[in-house]
Amino acid sequence: MTISPDFSVAATTVTAALAAYLLLGEPWLGRRAYGSLARRRDTEPRALVRYFTFVLALWWALAAVAGAALLLSPAAAAADFGLAMPERPGYAVAIVLVIGAAAVASGRNFRDLAAQGKNVPGMAAIEAMLPRTTEERRLAIAVAVTDGFCAELVYRGLLIAFGVGALGLNLYAAAALSVLVYAVAGYYQGRQGVLVFGIFGAVLTGLYLATGSLLVPVAVHVILSMRDLMLPAPDKLRAAPAA
Repeated sequence: MTISPDFSVAATTVTAALAAYLLLGEPWLGRRAYGSLARRRDTEPRALVRYFTFVLALWWALAAVAGAALLLSPAAAAADFGLAMPERPGYAVAIVLVIGAAAVASGRNFRDLAAQGKNVPGMAAIEAMLPRTTEERRLAIAVAVTDGFCAELVYRGLLIAFGVGALGLNLYAAAALSVLVYAVAGYYQGRQGVLVFGIFGAVLTGLYLATGSLLVPVAVHVILSMRDLMLPAPDKLRAAPAA
């Protein structure tokens, strides 16, 4: 995979401001918002609906900034931002199918563990976001799809292109920097969340570099987010984390 994005001054300014927010503002805002949700989840019936609505609006705003950066750089191609078909479509489809099958199998296992009252790996970090009503489940699906598309466009497509085109980094250095910024976004889940996001981001970045397209990491991201947000919600939350 090779990209050669040519960022204009306006696109560089916009993306630099977004990158600063992702590195400094997003971890604080995410931890504060999730902490507030966890404290209100059992006492305010529509707390999760409001939280999901906020998340959807924020993600699409960030994606709009990424789109603006592309539009403000006439010399940059959509493919420089990962908006292209995979270089090897058959290979890409195989990856998505294998990961999809693994997600279905692990999702069933997680549900069985939850039904038996046993610990579900990773559930404690996101249990305030697990839906209980039909409206919440619909919004959870919308959040999973939005998270998959917008996060990949922003963290993989835009940040890697910015690292190469504006910062002068080689492709792999820019990719490593994007993984670091993405890892920090997991701070709302605590230190373990930063580690998990770092590993997950590295895997998704590897898929992007291997296929030359955001389609594969987007599909994988959506599948895994859908699996996690469809876990059965506990009847009562544990103590809310400090924010």
